[in-house]
Amino acid sequence: MLTSIKKHFPIGGRTIKTGISVFLTALICQIFQFPAIFAVMTAIVTIEHTAADSIKKAMVRFPASAIGAFLSVSFYTAFGKSAATYALAAMLTIAICHKLKLDEGIVVATLTAIAMIPDFQGNSFESFLVRLATTSIGIIVSTGVNFFLLPPDYTDKIHNNMNRLFEKAARLNLTISEFVLDQKQNRKQRNRILYQQIIREINQTYQLIAFQREEWRYHRYSKEAFRQLHFCQKKLTYLQQMIDHVGNLQFVQLKKNAFNEEEKTLLHKIFVSIADILKDPEHVISEAHYNRIETLDDEFWHWKEEHIKKAESAEHLPPQTIVLYELLFLHRILEELQRMTHNEHKIEEDK
Repeated sequence: MLTSIKKHFPIGGRTIKTGISVFLTALICQIFQFPAIFAVMTAIVTIEHTAADSIKKAMVRFPASAIGAFLSVSFYTAFGKSAATYALAAMLTIAICHKLKLDEGIVVATLTAIAMIPDFQGNSFESFLVRLATTSIGIIVSTGVNFFLLPPDYTDKIHNNMNRLFEKAARLNLTISEFVLDQKQNRKQRNRILYQQIIREINQTYQLIAFQREEWRYHRYSKEAFRQLHFCQKKLTYLQQMIDHVGNLQFVQLKKNAFNEEEKTLLHKIFVSIADILKDPEHVISEAHYNRIETLDDEFWHWKEEHIKKAESAEHLPPQTIVLYELLFLHRILEELQRMTHNEHKIEEDK
């Protein structure tokens, strides 16, 4: 049923847990005849990506909320329900929480301080205790729900991201080759957008891996799952190195006939085979690719002599040399990637 709902509505585990937290928080407040609004607001903002984050931030949000409630009571006692009360309560709550390094609790604390003011009636100290109690209920319930119910599992998303990233890296490699070898200037902006998109997704995947590692501190996990995540992180590191070097090529300024046709053909074949290796789940390097790299390596110094006249300044590498260097370095990373992937599959077969 949940799968059917997800097809039509963007309901994920975190959204469901937020709804459950709000329901339980409101129910508890009704049982104790407490106003539910403060507790519910706190419950909504307390659900985090991982149980670990919820526990850490709960330890910060509770004292921060106490500060906000105390300041609200203090300024209400001094100025009543005036504009100055709202302003001072908000400003000092933010300032004190920041000074005490309770930044993760600033939002909850400020909401608590501001929302209390229009609702003050009778005994201010009693209002302070009630608001503190309701905020605590929201924090405790949300933390408990996030810890025990539907613990986050980012492994599938990480694997999907990895597959998509290797596909995009292969595509970037090919479009960069068109820009470098065929001087297709219309590819420049497209390359830059794709490059930035890949970098952004790599950083997001690193974040998901960090979330999953944090989650495993509080929940059981299998050795198999841990091993797969470890290999994913290593692959992501290799991929990031490759993207950095491929990205360097988009800034190379080559003249129109920087390479002759024979050289262009060899370089083009190397770019294509690199893309094929990236798209291959096994990342197997073909014998043909090894032969091309060997040819490129043998010709490296010959090409330098042919293409590069004695430079007036030795501080800058000529553009042809940069292209050759980056391709040779990409091959070295591919060798490491192939070796690691082979080791991963060998471990799986030996189980």
